[in-house]
Amino acid sequence: MQRAGQEPQPAHPVARVTKKGFTMARRRLVPLLGGPQRTRVVVVLACVLALSSADTATVGAAAIQLRRALDIGNTDIGLLVGVTAVVAAVFSLPFGALADRVRRTYLLGLTVLAWTVAMVWSATASSFGELLYARLALGAVSAAAGPVTASLIGDWFLASERGQIYSFVLTGELLGAGVGFAITGDIAALSWRVAFVVLALPAFPLAWAVFHLPEPRRGGAGVLAPERNGAPREARGANAFADGVTAPGRRPSPPRGAERASQLTDAQQLVFEQGTRPDAALAARARPGMGFFETVRYVLSVRTNVALIVSGALGYYFLAGVETFGVEFVTRQYHVTQVVANLLLLVVGAGAVAGVAVAGPLGDRLLQRGRASGRVIVAAVSASAAVVLLVPAFLTRDALGALPYIALGAGCLMAQNPPIDAARLDIVPSWLWGRAEGVRTFVRTGAQALAPVVFGAVSEYVFGGGHTGLFWTFLLMLAPLSASAVYLFFAAHRYPRDVATAVAATQAAERRQ
Repeated sequence: MQRAGQEPQPAHPVARVTKKGFTMARRRLVPLLGGPQRTRVVVVLACVLALSSADTATVGAAAIQLRRALDIGNTDIGLLVGVTAVVAAVFSLPFGALADRVRRTYLLGLTVLAWTVAMVWSATASSFGELLYARLALGAVSAAAGPVTASLIGDWFLASERGQIYSFVLTGELLGAGVGFAITGDIAALSWRVAFVVLALPAFPLAWAVFHLPEPRRGGAGVLAPERNGAPREARGANAFADGVTAPGRRPSPPRGAERASQLTDAQQLVFEQGTRPDAALAARARPGMGFFETVRYVLSVRTNVALIVSGALGYYFLAGVETFGVEFVTRQYHVTQVVANLLLLVVGAGAVAGVAVAGPLGDRLLQRGRASGRVIVAAVSASAAVVLLVPAFLTRDALGALPYIALGAGCLMAQNPPIDAARLDIVPSWLWGRAEGVRTFVRTGAQALAPVVFGAVSEYVFGGGHTGLFWTFLLMLAPLSASAVYLFFAAHRYPRDVATAVAATQAAERRQ
């Protein structure tokens, strides 16, 4: 304790550096994100996804220790990750329905608290079977993150900036995976039980932060406007045509009334200016009071949405396999220790973060310049580049030689997600955002569940196991990654019509009211 009259002791160097870094990050982020309230929302949502991805990555990073402690093989490791995703896939559908009906911040906060219990249970498991049950529980409660986050972003932020917002939020998912690989992965080298406990600790303050987020009004009526010098600035995109004035070089849109026109997003306004015709039959089927199965049928009737779902599922399928077996593959392929492998994966993660940071704003910018499918085109090109870059990365045995290819490939692989996530909100009416994301999460997490099991089984039973089995499995799994690029180019072609259909469906619902 400091005595009276005594000069204050200097803070610990680590504390000073941490405080200074936090202050600098806050000074940069708050103006960039448009004010403290918007920054708080983005950071909290990013942390929610970070917690989920950190847990998944930790299982892969601790694969060697889990095999030794529980006497299991690659297939069992894949099963631990797979069952979490299977249960998450099943529960994503009811959570999607809840996201369209209940207070979303409370729903998300409660599930974060439940994650804590499931992660502590994982740490205390004494057998493979008990750990498997704990993973089942974790999968059930983690299913809320995708549908609730998508619905909140749609109502909190302007359509013209959703790509950029998704870039920030999905960066949290990548940073969480990095924590799982590098930090808790290194802890797992000493004790895999402690690694799970370390992940459980931040869930309590995160749940508190989620509970204290404001609940936005639905349908984009409660958008958090960006601020400039402490005051909200005029929003671009959604209200750009509210006064009937068209942008230079653009044709006036068909008259729909000032209020209705002001609710159109950039993409929706653009497709009407370009004369894109909606699918009238599909638009007539959409209504706010749709039942669950009717909603699923409608969402799967939007052809662009199906292409985006399938493409995203194939990309996450590949990523889930890499997250599960990546550390083991790197250590043996490039002859490095697990600690060095985790550090290399941090560099790869930096490339992935760069890809996510660039792709979202780039898709927004193409859209603002008159390319209705700009966001989807960015994703399609990124998916194609990822395949091209990962082939030489897998073939070489030199860690330094492979690192640039892997880092760039990871950047292109993850660059698909922000523009796709933003694009999906424009092809589905706002009252279906939660359920539509639930359907997508169901397919995506199903693919994630399948990937570790398939990667493990193929490497073990088809290619003979060990490093050779993983090597050929990684090369083989580039095939579904290539297919994801094909689906994205198809989606880019179809996207404008489905955007117009979503507008027609919304306007039809307004006329019925």
